[in-house]
Amino acid sequence: MKPFIPQLVYIEPKALDYPLGRELKEKFEKMGLEIRETTSHNQVRGIPGDNEFQQYRNAKSTLVVGVRKTLKFDTSKPSAEYAIPLATGCMGHCHYCYLQTTLGSKPYIRTYVNIEEIFAQADEYMKERGEQITRFEAACTSDIVGIDHLTHSLKKAIEHFGKSETGRLRFVTKYHHVDHLLDAKHNGKTRFRFSVNSRYVIKNFEPGTSSFDERLEAARKVANAGYPLGFIVAPIYLHEDWKEGYYELFQRLSESLKDTVIEDLTFEMIQHRFTKPAKKVIAKRYPKTKLEMDEEKRKYKWGRYGIGKYVYKDDEAKDLEGTLRGYIAEFFPYAEVAYFT
Repeated sequence: MKPFIPQLVYIEPKALDYPLGRELKEKFEKMGLEIRETTSHNQVRGIPGDNEFQQYRNAKSTLVVGVRKTLKFDTSKPSAEYAIPLATGCMGHCHYCYLQTTLGSKPYIRTYVNIEEIFAQADEYMKERGEQITRFEAACTSDIVGIDHLTHSLKKAIEHFGKSETGRLRFVTKYHHVDHLLDAKHNGKTRFRFSVNSRYVIKNFEPGTSSFDERLEAARKVANAGYPLGFIVAPIYLHEDWKEGYYELFQRLSESLKDTVIEDLTFEMIQHRFTKPAKKVIAKRYPKTKLEMDEEKRKYKWGRYGIGKYVYKDDEAKDLEGTLRGYIAEFFPYAEVAYFT
């Protein structure tokens, strides 16, 4: 698939106080994109569409260039100690994505231009933790790789953490547009992860993302560039013939990487879950989805901020975890399984 290009760009006036803001404005003007001014991302108005359905889709191709006002980082367990806020929102249309409700009525993509202030705050968090390794997750609220060919914020972050003693950067992507990141001076401090899944899940629930083969090609490039590599299998989803589907996933993954030297490989596994608010939003935005969200078939699990989620029942979750750990042990015996949740 082609790299993301926004159909519409909004720029906050204060973004032009920063070099990256001015650089992006000039870049988008040369590209001939429609540019509008907005006082802040909360005041974005006029996204085209005759109804909410159309406006949602157009918002997914709208980019807001702004300033990150809140420099307090959220936690990001179990992946990392902190989430580093480089961008918010995603151009993908994954039916199951938790951003459906996290971003609420503002599904457009935001990129933040005050990156030096963000990096300075990350440095403060590292100082507080002394000699402990501090991990920062850059993909909690976005697929940062999907827009970085335009902004290069992620590349700057990779090189910033590459100079750090105790800082580590992590992010995950469903996009293969990684060429500009291959020469970044990462010094082994950034773990580059790809989201992978069975054919069934990618085909039915991940429109607007790179194909599995494109992700594998990008993973080979990343490994050859010396990055620590990881794969996130998420969401692990119980579909018909799921054991065969996930076996084929690891088989294809192994075959693709057989001639690639990987010294540091991790897997993270996340079972499918949903909340009641998410179910309502998904049903509205993707009315023909095949995504199973039957509360009666699930276990209710208390979550952050008092909002519970529905996960698979204990016996099903145990079967999922055991099966996938077995596949990883068969095809990637040298890899670390970081967690199953």
